[in-house]
This record gives sequence, structure tokens and C-alpha cells, in this order.
Amino acid sequence: MFFAVPLMNMLITSFTDSDGFTLNQYKTTLTSSYVLQGFKNSIALAAVSALVALVVTLFAVYAMMRFSKQTRERILVMINLTSNFSGIPLAFAFIVLLGNSGLFTLLFEKWGIDAFSSFSLYSWSGLLLIYIYFQLPLSLMLLYPIYYGIQQQWKDAAALLGASATQFWMKIGIPVMLPGIVGTFSILFANAMGAYASAYALTGSDYNLAAIRIGTLLSGDIFAQPELASAIAVILGAIMISAMVLSEWSIKKTRRNL
Repeated sequence: MFFAVPLMNMLITSFTDSDGFTLNQYKTTLTSSYVLQGFKNSIALAAVSALVALVVTLFAVYAMMRFSKQTRERILVMINLTSNFSGIPLAFAFIVLLGNSGLFTLLFEKWGIDAFSSFSLYSWSGLLLIYIYFQLPLSLMLLYPIYYGIQQQWKDAAALLGASATQFWMKIGIPVMLPGIVGTFSILFANAMGAYASAYALTGSDYNLAAIRIGTLLSGDIFAQPELASAIAVILGAIMISAMVLSEWSIKKTRRNL
């Protein structure tokens, strides 16, 4: 009921206005270039951050598997703690470190290093950096169990048959892990699509994202429009569910092929 009641209220609100039932909210959402730009920015940010986090953690988890079990457990504890560092505290930390008067920004300026001359934390690149940061711990924890599916006997058998390490991973390792990789990507994508606090704390309503548009319409810069916000939220939810369904379909298809 905790999830169902707000969901039903959001659905009903998206189809109503002062005159009763209407589709005007959805018409406005799907024809407004500004709202569509918000969806485009959100999808691009979610997809790129999910892909980068996935690639980085694939190599990171592979490196972790070479450590002892005790060391891996310690790393996982730290990663678990890091995964809870998000939202407004995360945005504030990045502002303190990489903002216009951030610690590293001022240090590099003092040292004459031009590393941040073309970088702005309050732009697309800054948002992408923060999104990747909070995607990495989640991606690592989701991918870590997948490597246990790669058995040492398979590596030994492939080596005896003359396969190189690259051939093993291309022909055996990655295909076996592919369903889990696809599933992880879909979760990371949905996680980024629904992110709000970090982006809003960093850019306010200056950068156009679907989640920020929903918050702005609910709080109301001039006047609140909860009906339009509900319609945008329904479409945002539909995009996330579609990504999850597509992921599930691709996972089943991959398993059948294996």
C-alpha cells in the first residue's frame, strides 16, 4: 500500500484537471520541446554514466578477484559505505573539491596547471562525473557475484586446449557473464534516470532533466502544476520499466543462445 497508493494517485492525477478527465497533460508533455529536451538529457546522462561505470567496474572486479578473500571482504565493506554517500552530501563534497572555488581548482590554479580551465562542475560534464561516482559502487556490488560463475575448471580446460586468456574471455567468460552484465546496466540506467537530489543540489533548475522538471512543477517556480508533473513522472516510469523489460528479454534470449 505504501507504494500502490501514491502510484495510483499519480496515475489518476495525470489524467485529470479542474474539468475532469483529460489527456492535455500528456499532449503537453509529448509536444513541449523543453520537456522532451529534459527526457533526452536524462536518457543520455543515464546511459553514458551506466556504460562508463559498467566498463570500469568490470575491470575493477576482475582485479579484485586476484586478492585474498579477506582483502575482498574489506574492499566490499568500503564500497558498501561509499554506495550510501549520495544525494545532497555528495553534491556538496564535489562543490568543495571541484567547484569554482574548490580545493583542487584553487590548488591547480596556484600551481599553474590548466586542468580545469575547460571544466565546469555545474555543466553536463560535472553532472556526468557525479553520476558516474554514485554508479560505481552499485555496479561493483552487482557485478562482483557474477565473476563467481566463471569456474577455474573452465579456464584450465581452455588452456589445455590451447586457448589464450583473450580467447577464453571472448568465447566463454563474457558470454556466460553477459546476462548479468545486461541486467546490471538496466539497473544502473534506472538508478540514474530517477536521480534527483544530487543534480538539483548541483545545478538547481538550470540544467534540464526530467526528474528536475517534475520537482519544479510540484514546488512551483510561479505556480504548481502537479497534474503535468504526474504525467511526466508516468512517462519517466514507463521509460524505466521499458528498459527493465528489454533487459529481461535480452537476458532470456542470451541464456537460450548459451
